[in-house]
Amino acid sequence: MSSSPLSKKRRVSGSETKTGSNCSSSNSVRTELSHTPANGMAKNGNDAEIDEGLYSRQLYVLGHDAMKRMQSSNVLISGMRGLGVEIAKNVILGGVKSVTLHDQGMAEWKDLSSQFYLREEDLGKNRADVSQSRLAELNSYVPVTSFTGTLTNEYLTQFQVVVLTNSSLEEQTRFGDFCHNNGIKFIVADTRGLFGQLFCDFGEEMLVFDTNGEQPLSAMISMITKDGAGVVTCLDEARHGFESGDYVTFTEVQGMTELNGCEPVEIKTLGPYTFSICDTSSFSDYVRGGIVTQVKMPKKIAFKSLSSSMAEPEFILTDFAKFDRPGHLHVGFQALHAFEKKHSHLPKPWSQSDSDELVTLAEEVNAAQTGSAKQEQLDQALIKKLSYVAAGDLAPVNAFIGGLAAQEVMKACTGKFMPIMQWLYFDALECLPEAEETVLTEEECAPRNCRYDSQIAVFGSKLQELLAKQRYFLVGAGAIGCELLKNFAMMGLASGDGEVIVTDMDTIEKSNLNRQFLFRPWDVTKMKSETAAAAVKQMNPKVRITGHQNRVGPDTEKVYDDDFFESLDGVANALDNVDARMYMDRRCVYYRKPLLESGTLGTKGNVQVVIPFLTESYSSSQDPPEKSIPICTLKNFPNAIEHTLQWARDEFEGLFKQPAENALQYLTDPKFMERTLKLPGAQPLEVLEAVYKSLVTDKPRNFDDCVAWARNHWQCQYNNNIRQLLHNFPPEQLTSSGAPFWSGPKRCPHALEFSTDNDLHMDYIMAAANLYAISYGLPMSTDRPALTKLLQEIKVPEFTPKSGVKIHVSDQELQSANASVDDSRLEELKTLLPASEATSQFKLCPIEFEKDDDTNFHMDFIVAASNLRAENYDIPPADRHKSKLIAGKIIPAIATTTAAVVGLVCLELLKIVQKHTKLESYKNGFMNLALPFFAFSEPIAAPKHKYYEIDWTLWDRFEVKGIQSNGEEMTLRQFLDYFKNEHKLEITMLSQGVSMLYSFFMPAAKLKERLELPMTEIVTKVSKKKLGKHVKALVFELCCNDDTDEDVEVPYVRYTIR
Repeated sequence: MSSSPLSKKRRVSGSETKTGSNCSSSNSVRTELSHTPANGMAKNGNDAEIDEGLYSRQLYVLGHDAMKRMQSSNVLISGMRGLGVEIAKNVILGGVKSVTLHDQGMAEWKDLSSQFYLREEDLGKNRADVSQSRLAELNSYVPVTSFTGTLTNEYLTQFQVVVLTNSSLEEQTRFGDFCHNNGIKFIVADTRGLFGQLFCDFGEEMLVFDTNGEQPLSAMISMITKDGAGVVTCLDEARHGFESGDYVTFTEVQGMTELNGCEPVEIKTLGPYTFSICDTSSFSDYVRGGIVTQVKMPKKIAFKSLSSSMAEPEFILTDFAKFDRPGHLHVGFQALHAFEKKHSHLPKPWSQSDSDELVTLAEEVNAAQTGSAKQEQLDQALIKKLSYVAAGDLAPVNAFIGGLAAQEVMKACTGKFMPIMQWLYFDALECLPEAEETVLTEEECAPRNCRYDSQIAVFGSKLQELLAKQRYFLVGAGAIGCELLKNFAMMGLASGDGEVIVTDMDTIEKSNLNRQFLFRPWDVTKMKSETAAAAVKQMNPKVRITGHQNRVGPDTEKVYDDDFFESLDGVANALDNVDARMYMDRRCVYYRKPLLESGTLGTKGNVQVVIPFLTESYSSSQDPPEKSIPICTLKNFPNAIEHTLQWARDEFEGLFKQPAENALQYLTDPKFMERTLKLPGAQPLEVLEAVYKSLVTDKPRNFDDCVAWARNHWQCQYNNNIRQLLHNFPPEQLTSSGAPFWSGPKRCPHALEFSTDNDLHMDYIMAAANLYAISYGLPMSTDRPALTKLLQEIKVPEFTPKSGVKIHVSDQELQSANASVDDSRLEELKTLLPASEATSQFKLCPIEFEKDDDTNFHMDFIVAASNLRAENYDIPPADRHKSKLIAGKIIPAIATTTAAVVGLVCLELLKIVQKHTKLESYKNGFMNLALPFFAFSEPIAAPKHKYYEIDWTLWDRFEVKGIQSNGEEMTLRQFLDYFKNEHKLEITMLSQGVSMLYSFFMPAAKLKERLELPMTEIVTKVSKKKLGKHVKALVFELCCNDDTDEDVEVPYVRYTIR
């Protein structure tokens, strides 16, 4: 499941690739793909069609143009250890033309701590060869080849992008210069224990087509002046959001028509609603209207080669709190290369003598620097730590740097988003033991010929034992869930007595395969949690994982009860909606368990760590609510495609879901009538009229009836209602102040005339008639010629606009209009409705909207309904792809962001397992890979409250034992007295969930009765629900006064009953 961060909202046939011909030597392996593989996917090529079913979520991040450019790029990734395989995985999922994996090394124990496609039985085999077949399964559009020979300049010429990992400085410089001079985009990625390095060189003339990936902004205009630099004023509904230097173009301007469709002009912002443009003094006078839209202009950027940027490096900061570190690490990494060249191995883990030698080498490297790379005073403590951990190889660091590097490959192929200019250094030293003086011994960190050697090298064997015992609850097995499980397996989480319980109620869909990398095409329709658990056991058979299919929430508290939560060491969320996140957050606060929270939205990602008694919780901060579209805008005055799409979604629910639901309830639920009549205002009449229409007047007998219904409904929505609106408000109507009524955000509509020759009209009838047939359990038809013939015979009643029809212009007017209820009609309906015994003749079936199935007519209806309405109002239409994004509320998602975010989550997990206690040891992170931008901050401390002299936070509570020493349960009187005597607090109100148990203004008789009742009895009486056997304790919320009769804020009560 992917989720939106920052905010808690609820984001082919082709020619054979070139590598085929050049790689036929004996030291190359390739998986041959037939032209149309069994899963219906076919190969990439320049003329390739993009598989929207597979790439759907990624297309919303990159767009079709960038995806097409990616499909003509051949990529070489050298070095198939943990970092190399991570980059390869993300690039293959992304969908380039081909990927070649290069490695001359054999699999060793030290690779297994992060190389998830190597297994113990692969030790001694070539890493590229073994990884090739497993990586090739990720995306059958991308041919994956392995090459085990020596890299030569000539060999590199067949690639558009070359990535080096696990390479020597000499190779980096040699190939870097060659690539720079031959127009090959070049990336160096490296990780050393808790440190990471990334370098990009995309040539001296790179065009970036889109620097930030944001949607172009647009605004409505209210005025344009005639001036040397004309001033544009936008309607004050919302700020324009433009910045100086942006380029814009204009449409629909009346009067100053010279601006319509003009070449993009550069603007200068003057205020939140105004900006200046070019010289408008010679243009016609502005009359009214107009829309201004931002235009993305390509930007040229130049890179230096690795050898020339070595001395004058330009850094991208990953953490503002460590702004001076990149310079020191730039020297430190060069010193590591020098050490390795001298000794043919990296410094030994936590070796004092090796760390002293590395410091000496670093000082030499620094002294030899001539440019800005020279550090005045080298940070020797930092270089020592680099030496201690350099031999390590950690899955989370590889996930983070690998996610970033793969995104840079995509930028190199497409020119979409700003590349890293040019060096990036990263460290996660906060993961080391908190006590500064702690230095692990060489013995603790020495290799043991086990799969965790490269992690033991950094943290020692004790942490490994701790990790094996952990019991973690992972909520969600989507994109973030898959990445977390992979990292858990590599780190050895729950590889001993521990356990990871993963729950997800979803099944696998095709669109998941593009980033939920544990799933394959043959897994589609299987359960996510079980499939993911099985896939991860292949990576590390020792990891104990159990898959559940439960939704987390009040309904499953029998399963995830006190015993379950109390046995956990922590929880990791991998959710895609805010409600479930808030629920899990409340559970973690109540059970006092650490929570790892993360989310992604396209190239943006965030990580939040919640630590009991230390940090605030996820729910402590909330986003402003999302802006909703006013009802009157939707009903009568749309001005954007978002409005017509929301209207189409409402149509879908109101035609194919709600009527069938209500009618079914009327037929099957004896209390439906009673409930409906209790509804406020005109609702009872509306609901019963709809039921009457569904069961009597509009009930179709066959498909022909469904077509007739669809044709009449079309007439009503796209012709009659529009004519009525124009009858009430004619095009030339003026408001009371004399301004045109149809201006600004109100676009004047026109009625459509139906024609069987118009494809959009026919699409609408086809989709609506079939959906109507489905909702009544009738046979369907997709015979278009027969449909045309049928439509020509249907007589549509003549419509004349009526006077006296009220149309509300604003939502305020709508709310203040009191609908009068026609009681006589209500009584008439009660008699007209068929008896509920007649259910057998109805096969009603409410339709749940499903955006990802292209055969179910759902999106066909939405696209046609929305675009017809857009045509009514002269709003530019949206294609199916864009309509699906907006109507389906799809969160754009890409594998690179997910991998990087989860890498950061797992670094926080290492701190939690070690029980770090300092707030500053933990890091909340935010990133936007498109910019690229990174920000880390220490979590916000849990806010402190006070009553009397007692400090408390959201992690504190009153513990009250309900069962007293005599075996009797506390009564309400005893409960109130307990707080008065023990805590000097007078309870004025007491509630449990939504049930009010006690208040000082309760009627005396009711109070007298309640005071003597046991607490649990009051709870069951007020809530009208029995307490389940799994419930060990209840949560009470209190309002209290202190001894001066002042209202005080106090913690909640945990009232134990078993």
